[in-house]
Amino acid sequence: MDHVIIILMAAALGGFWLDSARAREIAIGICQTVCEQYQVQFLDQTVALHRLGLRWPRRGLCFRRVYRFDFSEEGVGRRTGYLVMIGQDLQEISLGLPEHPDDS
Repeated sequence: MDHVIIILMAAALGGFWLDSARAREIAIGICQTVCEQYQVQFLDQTVALHRLGLRWPRRGLCFRRVYRFDFSEEGVGRRTGYLVMIGQDLQEISLGLPEHPDDS
């Protein structure tokens, strides 16, 4: 019985690790795309997990991940943006810039 519990725990940990790696890959792609749209430089693929929590949307229990990333306007200085994902879906992204590029 102890072996079954250990195997289940290892499988759960492995599943969490794979889910987290996939979510980070998606977050990097989203950050690159948004930075291109805003015409800012995405720095060093700096997407780092800032906060992890649980949410229960309609489709069931999911992880809510908040990532931070760095970007630069005109290549000078660093600014920080954030991205919120529920599961592997984008919920919110912010660069802290005044307007979206499509609004001009």
